[in-house]
Amino acid sequence: MENIYLTIVLAPLLGAIIAGLFGGRIGRAGAHWVTILGVGLACALSFYVLYQHVWGGAAVYNGSIYTWMVMEGLRLEVGFLVDRLTAMMMVVVTFVSLMVHVYTIGYMAHDEENWPAGSRAGTNSYQRFFSYIALFTFSMLMLVMANNFMQLFFGWEAVGLVSYLLIGFWLNRESAVFANLKAFLVNRIGDFGFLLGIAAVLMYYGSLDYQQVFSAAQANPNLTMEIWDGAVWQVATVACILLFIGAMGKSAQAPLHVWLPDSMEGPTPISALIHAATMVTAGIFMVARMSPLYELSETALSFVLIIGASTAFFLGLIGIVQNDIKKVVAYSTLSQLGYMVTALGVSAYAAGVFHLMTHAFFKALLFLGAGSVIIAMHHKQDMREMGGLRKYMPLTHLTVLIGTLALVGTPFFSGFFSKDAIIEAVGHSERFGADYAYWMVLLGVFVTSLYSFRLYFMTFWGKERMDEHTRSHLQESPKVVTVPLILLAIPSVLVGFFAAGAMLFGDFFQGVIFVQGANDVLAEIGKHWHGAAAFAVHGFVTPAFWLALAGAVAAWVAYLKRPDLPRQIHLKLRLVYNVLDAKYGFDKLYIGGFAGGGRAIGRFFWRVLDQGLIDGLLVNGSARTVGRFAAVIRRLQTGYLYHYAFAMIIGLLLLLTGLIGRHQGWL
Repeated sequence: MENIYLTIVLAPLLGAIIAGLFGGRIGRAGAHWVTILGVGLACALSFYVLYQHVWGGAAVYNGSIYTWMVMEGLRLEVGFLVDRLTAMMMVVVTFVSLMVHVYTIGYMAHDEENWPAGSRAGTNSYQRFFSYIALFTFSMLMLVMANNFMQLFFGWEAVGLVSYLLIGFWLNRESAVFANLKAFLVNRIGDFGFLLGIAAVLMYYGSLDYQQVFSAAQANPNLTMEIWDGAVWQVATVACILLFIGAMGKSAQAPLHVWLPDSMEGPTPISALIHAATMVTAGIFMVARMSPLYELSETALSFVLIIGASTAFFLGLIGIVQNDIKKVVAYSTLSQLGYMVTALGVSAYAAGVFHLMTHAFFKALLFLGAGSVIIAMHHKQDMREMGGLRKYMPLTHLTVLIGTLALVGTPFFSGFFSKDAIIEAVGHSERFGADYAYWMVLLGVFVTSLYSFRLYFMTFWGKERMDEHTRSHLQESPKVVTVPLILLAIPSVLVGFFAAGAMLFGDFFQGVIFVQGANDVLAEIGKHWHGAAAFAVHGFVTPAFWLALAGAVAAWVAYLKRPDLPRQIHLKLRLVYNVLDAKYGFDKLYIGGFAGGGRAIGRFFWRVLDQGLIDGLLVNGSARTVGRFAAVIRRLQTGYLYHYAFAMIIGLLLLLTGLIGRHQGWL
């Protein structure tokens, strides 16, 4: 199996290298075929690996592939840990990536129109894009297959680097360059905490290997550290909180969420790839993988719980006031990531990871569906200029509807099983912050339904609001775009029904995810599990279903029956609208406050210290002093011989006076 694991990782990398270095020679077709074949091979083998681990009886693989360095007993290695959690993540990452690769052929077919005439950056941009997304897939696979913190950090930083290249792909656009720089800097803040967490693990547990760290932590769960005099903390608490700060950046949790909506500046396939199954879910996967550590710290889990619940509700509210179709879906991603993190915070790791999987399919579907709409609208993204598109784009309309129903948690759709399990798990938890989190995730259902059906009705129903030129060219997207939509719609409907029992309440993650008996809320819920059908039927009488229905009805009334109603609400709740439209002021705080304050401090030191003190006083001041002294000395150089003879006599007299004075004791 080791060769299969290596092939899964290296196939996308090989495709990325060929498309990136030889794109000009192999052309467009060569670039997309070589990368699609590489990712397709990785996807097929990932399905085989999942089959072997679930039904074939394959043993957990935990081995070193390459030893990079050994120093004082510390081994820095490239190694793989492949179990059911890893196999599931491999399938999700490669399948969504494969759909994005195929979809990109249609979406980027006319990419040359996005570049100025004669732009060198636009040369072979199509090939470069395919190279980037294949490289992104390789980076994510390295992350999820890692068996040690060093390789985890490599994959963690690699996906951040490639996302920087992808978000700012259209580098001739100032907004895209700003967005990728913003994403890079915000993630560096989280990654600083992540790196400190890894350092704490190495310092106190003496290894970077997952299994060795988990064993050491379980052997000494009450190990403490003194951060400063008198401040004694449990090592597991400090390490877990620091690691989670990294997850807050990568998985866009408040307050490190600000980069994700702006990343919509990248091409739509990247929105699906980054926001569906890959980069933003890395933090969720990391916490689930580290469950043996997190279970040692109630404080860290409460911190995770409160952050996740706050993100799920408050950032979902912002989606209600967005008019850009991609940004609505982006804020939906923020909210759903909050649900996953909330599940982790109540030790329902399986529910969080299960929602990660179901969300990957329907969120990729929604992003690619939005991209299909954008193609038809000639790259217009404002929903206020859409309407009535179901008549022109029936297939896109149907698939987006399926994605919407899955997202809001409609019973029998995949999103229902994972989201309802999270809400139930939070309701059963007695951890500090669980009561607050329960109301946040429950009310978040209404918010999710409201902005999701707002997008659906404004885009596909109601009055046609586009200009006549756009209307005359409206048509369904080509098959290279719609086939991935269909293939993603299928698991969006079915995967939850068939996988819920095993992944939520069965033994799918047995021996992979560790939960202490007192914290196992899913086991408590599982006592009432009578099958997926019964669970779904029961969903029709839960508060979550009625809140989702209320959100859908509110959107129907506000955007179809009473289109004047949103304006009236806006006028009456202007303050609330302005707060949401300003995104709670986080951008102003970070850009105007922290970044602006940093620049102001820099300007102060530049003007006062650099220009005033160093240049003005020390450098230029020294030169001026020497110049003035030289000017005085220059006046003594008269050129007359008697002046020089007189000066010599005076000097000789002073010298003799001094010598005699010292000899006689005068001086």
